[in-house]
Amino acid sequence: MSTAVPFFRPNVTDAEIDEVVAALRSGWLTTGPRVKRFEEEFAEAVGAPHAVAVNSCTAALHLAVEALGLRAGEAVLVPTLTFAATAEIVRYLGAIPLLVDCDPVTLNVDLEDAGRKLESLAAGRAVAGVPAGTKAVGIIPVHVGGLMMDIAKVKAFADRHDLWVVEDAAHSFPAAWRSSPGQAWQRCGENTSAISCFSFYANKTITTGEGGMATTFDGDLADRMRRMSLHGLSQDAWKRYSGGGKWDYRILAPGFKYNLTDVAAAIGIHQLARAETMRKEREAIAQRFAEAFAGADELETPPMPEDRIHSWHLFPIRLRLDRLSISRNTVIDELRERGVACSVHWRPLHLHPYYTETFGWRPEDLPTATAVWERLISLPIFPGMRDEEIAAVVENVRAVCKDNRRSLSTAARV
Repeated sequence: MSTAVPFFRPNVTDAEIDEVVAALRSGWLTTGPRVKRFEEEFAEAVGAPHAVAVNSCTAALHLAVEALGLRAGEAVLVPTLTFAATAEIVRYLGAIPLLVDCDPVTLNVDLEDAGRKLESLAAGRAVAGVPAGTKAVGIIPVHVGGLMMDIAKVKAFADRHDLWVVEDAAHSFPAAWRSSPGQAWQRCGENTSAISCFSFYANKTITTGEGGMATTFDGDLADRMRRMSLHGLSQDAWKRYSGGGKWDYRILAPGFKYNLTDVAAAIGIHQLARAETMRKEREAIAQRFAEAFAGADELETPPMPEDRIHSWHLFPIRLRLDRLSISRNTVIDELRERGVACSVHWRPLHLHPYYTETFGWRPEDLPTATAVWERLISLPIFPGMRDEEIAAVVENVRAVCKDNRRSLSTAARV
């Protein structure tokens, strides 16, 4: 009987469970001392002076663009190869996501394509449904799978075009980059953008069940995000949660309800303590996959550059469909039948009904993402993955490819 392999399995220890029980017994369930501790320890882990814990990365992104003053009618550069949240938070404020193609190697945002789109707008040409002359004010790069972009290039691009930068770092904790072997590592969140936004969803690199964090070097931005995460109430309101505050508060702005609970933070505190250990486990699995698939002509493995510390949230392979007689979807179906659960990251935004119908995006507007997404499969990779599960993934991926391999003569004609 073949080994069944889930796409993800949470790695939760007795330390997390005991801390949650302690939080429940303390009588302090919502935002309180454990959230404060989690914020302080996370800020230290990424090297940022300010961290604001919230109930999702989506919330962190929303608070970030609001704090930076994004206005209706303005544009923000957003990669098309990303999850819904990266673009939808732009729409929350009535602004326009200006979709950008992906780099064919890393899958991260293609800054050259971003530059071309900005030039078109400035020259009086519309880009899809984005009107000519629309002002772009920011960019939200995504470190796909946990492989960080070249931060120096992102910052230079942003400075050249007078843009703020908010990182969608949902996949990239802990991760780091450097521009050359002799340089010190710079951690994701260590002044890598105006605001970095992390996810603690159940299947992320560390989890609080549901949760997120925004980190920044700007105290004013941190204060605004913290205030807006709790209904736009004055800072006095937060003192009520510490037990020493007064009952009164003032509404300073129409805010949101995004604060994290102490019960969730109780999980996060101990996940954070094990973050690098779990990253190294994922890295070891990624190395095993890369070595096992090195000779498989039917697929490509993700890049593993030496100037990055990869978080390995995802291990996305790319099928060489010209060498296979079946589609990506059929490969996934066959793997599922063999007990191996997989996923796809992602259907590009410009291929979703909302963006085609609202802004008129077409497949040919973002050709690299249009082509590459039909080849993508994310394989299971998580800490605690057993040897037999890793072996089952390798064995079944190779078997499906072998069983559906095109003949050399047929492949040459495709």
